[in-house]
Amino acid sequence: MIAITGGGTGGHLAIAKSFNARLVNKGHKSVFIGSTSGQDILWFKNDENFTHKYFLQSKGVVNRRGIDKILSVLNIIKLALKCAIILKKHKVKAVISVGGYSAAPASIAAIITKTPLFIHEQNAVMGKLNSLLKPFAKGFYSSYIKPFYPYPVRDEFFDAARIRHELKTVLFMGGSQGATAINNLAVNLSSKLKEHGIKITHQCGKGAYDDLCARYEAIGVKVGTDVDLFEFSSDMPKLLSKADVAITRAGASSLWESVANALVCIFIPYPHAASNHQYHNAKFLSDQGLAKIIMQDDINENEMLEILNTLDIKEISTRLAKILTKDKSNEVIDDIINLM
Repeated sequence: MIAITGGGTGGHLAIAKSFNARLVNKGHKSVFIGSTSGQDILWFKNDENFTHKYFLQSKGVVNRRGIDKILSVLNIIKLALKCAIILKKHKVKAVISVGGYSAAPASIAAIITKTPLFIHEQNAVMGKLNSLLKPFAKGFYSSYIKPFYPYPVRDEFFDAARIRHELKTVLFMGGSQGATAINNLAVNLSSKLKEHGIKITHQCGKGAYDDLCARYEAIGVKVGTDVDLFEFSSDMPKLLSKADVAITRAGASSLWESVANALVCIFIPYPHAASNHQYHNAKFLSDQGLAKIIMQDDINENEMLEILNTLDIKEISTRLAKILTKDKSNEVIDDIINLM
């Protein structure tokens, strides 16, 4: 039995899902240890690929002050002892941390029980928890820090990949919670994109649909005809595959899923991300000429149109398809199994 722990946000949980799929394919059983906070329950409560699931009342420590910080640390210690019992109960042979505050209890339990701990760092800037636990880990994996390990992306994104040749559809994507700046940009560009015969796919996030519907209709852009507008998609591989260019945030999983799909991206990093990690995620690709970055405060509709008109979509898409392949995406799990 192998334990996968961590989560909170979709980026961490996407890695957990990818790792578990690969473990199942290789004949291994796994247990998930996450939190009652964040999106952990939403993602995995009904996931039958895990033999057991535990959602603990863990909370973040980093942004807390004074007595709240002390109480959070004490809570993690209490939960770590509980996780030690879980690891023993299921005879867990290794713990894989995908990061996020909900990874802390089980990761500490792994150290206490001398269970091999493996850490995957999803971002270009290492998180504080991973920095703290790295010296105790049997294996540490990053797609940005040498030695490079290919990012673990689910096979479905590779299976839906295609080389883009021209701009027919633009995807505006702000994540499950949406992004006001990207939503506004989509509306502001929609009329000119419509004039050029370019279709819009717009994933707007929870609670934004009705307002955006009205705004599109007010400027003569028909929802359902000129723009495909929706709050959230449960089939991300299909969503990405339909687009030729995506204008999106730069969370690590979204970024690498786009790479696996050979989808050209213009990144607008979330400006308040910890340590500005989304910018550094995107910079890893832009430095290779594989993406464009526009900072949120620098958004300019005319400049965005210029970028869309001058992107060498075929050249970038072809290069993206070569830097991450399905077989390489297995390397992290293969290495963990070998080290076990």
